Amino acid sequence: MKRIHIVGRRNHGKTTLTVELVEALCQRGFKVGTLKHSSHQHELDTPGKDSHRHREAGGDPATIITPQTTGVYFKTPPPPQIYDKLVPLYADCDIVLVEGNIDAEGPKIEVWRAVRGTELLALTHDDITAVITDDPLHSPVNIPIIPRQSVDEMLQHICQILQIKL
Repeated sequence: MKRIHIVGRRNHGKTTLTVELVEALCQRGFKVGTLKHSSHQHELDTPGKDSHRHREAGGDPATIITPQTTGVYFKTPPPPQIYDKLVPLYADCDIVLVEGNIDAEGPKIEVWRAVRGTELLALTHDDITAVITDDPLHSPVNIPIIPRQSVDEMLQHICQILQIKL
């Protein structure tokens, strides 16, 4: 699975950037998969609905299939095996964008906004390969700084890191 993580602190624009990158990659003919990582414990299924009842009864995996989408629920294995378990689901993808999961193995790009007043994650995480921002940095980093509006430059960087021809 050729994946890259879009990381950043809360409210720095990870979701917006991920959506823009997915759209841009799809427009260029790539098959793109996405994963949203959440560090918070919350229910993904609707309690009381059939699929939730199947899972609560012990179904592992438990799946719901609708005319438009399919959802598969299974117990999350300990890191880093979760990505190994997901490989078959993303086998036909050219690239997989993971929103979040700063602690996972693999390359990352960080989206950062000065107005949020937080430190760069890139200062403490060696696997961040670029910072995406339009703001001046408070601390120097030895990785590329890519303007937030330069989607083409971001795609070039991502494809270079993942060794994919753009």
